[in-house]
Amino acid sequence: MYHGKYWKGVSIQDFIRRVDAYIHWYNEERIKMSLGGLSPFEFRSKNMKDKTIA
Repeated sequence: MYHGKYWKGVSIQDFIRRVDAYIHWYNEERIKMSLGGLSPFEFRSKNMKDKTIA
């Protein structure tokens, strides 16, 4: 068991695909209340726009 999932019977390629998808979700899509309810991607995009305007 790894992170609450049983991986027996899952190919290495499928495992890697799932881990990559999770990393993408974690770094780009998850909503963070500490970022004002934005995803990390939205927060970075907003900050970059604010810095280019100033």
